[in-house]
Amino acid sequence: MKKKLAYLLMSSSFFLLTGCSVIEGIFKAGVWTGILIVIVVVALVIWLISKLFGGTK
Repeated sequence: MKKKLAYLLMSSSFFLLTGCSVIEGIFKAGVWTGILIVIVVVALVIWLISKLFGGTK
């Protein structure tokens, strides 16, 4: 349970603490680079959620 809480706090801090600077960096890097970064981040979040709540069967 402590491990899941640590992952939840860590992932929420990524989104809450650096949101504005991430958006600024995306617009500076260009649209296609931004789209690629967003796809990678979404895939990482989905993978993390599946690891946390999927379990091993």
